[in-house]
Amino acid sequence: MKALVDQEGCIGFTCGTCIDLCPEVFQWDGDKVAVYVDPVPEDAQDLCREIAEVCPVSVIILQE
Repeated sequence: MKALVDQEGCIGFTCGTCIDLCPEVFQWDGDKVAVYVDPVPEDAQDLCREIAEVCPVSVIILQE
């Protein structure tokens, strides 16, 4: 699985839930969120799916 973050739509410091829940995949890139690993580790894939579903601005894109 590959994860991407739409930087233009990311609300960054206003939220940061993805980083709080899964710092092994998501990290800060300035004031926005970026994906730290490619591909997403097998043991983090279910969590990434959940994070993508709860992202308040729907900017986390998962490619299976």
